[in-house]
Amino acid sequence: MPQITKQYKFCAAHKYWNDEWDDDKNRDIFHDDVRLHGHNYDLYITVKGPINQDSGFIINLKDLNKIVEKEVISELDHSLIQDNKWFEGKQPSTENLVLFIWNQIVDHIEVPAKLHCVKLRETGTIFTEYYGEE
Repeated sequence: MPQITKQYKFCAAHKYWNDEWDDDKNRDIFHDDVRLHGHNYDLYITVKGPINQDSGFIINLKDLNKIVEKEVISELDHSLIQDNKWFEGKQPSTENLVLFIWNQIVDHIEVPAKLHCVKLRETGTIFTEYYGEE
């Protein structure tokens, strides 16, 4: 089945800290990331499904852009990630971010198209992918 991937960008800040641990353990696990810092994230949304014979599209990218802007970019861009209620009790890691993003958009993708993958690049060497629950 064909799939299409659209890239988006947003900037956000976070820091890692676990209140259950002492300072030494936090610094041992999270290193310098215990300090507030930001990233220029690259987000890749992949949708798969049959090609609509009238439009030639799996999904109209105009519609996907509206969904991602409303449900993800407006929530995360230029924010402190852990201020978002969804992250209460969770670290603002790329692993948790892809779960948040998936949950924000999965129900907005119109059938027969289906959300296939959320990929988030935090740095040039770190990215996380999520394909939904198996």
